[in-house]
Amino acid sequence: MTKERSTYTVYMLLCADGSLYTGITTDVERRLAEHKAGTGGHYTRAKKVDRLLYTEVQPNRSLASKREAEIKSWSREEKNRFLKSR
Repeated sequence: MTKERSTYTVYMLLCADGSLYTGITTDVERRLAEHKAGTGGHYTRAKKVDRLLYTEVQPNRSLASKREAEIKSWSREEKNRFLKSR
């Protein structure tokens, strides 16, 4: 039996209060629906998701997690500059 390979997507959401949320998933549409339904995590349940701002596909979970951590380490100003450059 071979293990099926999946790509992972790093994503950024804009919340109703103007804050940004960054996460990873194998299925962006499913994860966004979970966030909007209030079942996607504590932060987005409290802050309410407005919309998806950015996605970036990574070939595996390790690289996606590293990229997520990198983006989360940025200041709000750095995140805004990054989003405007896309």
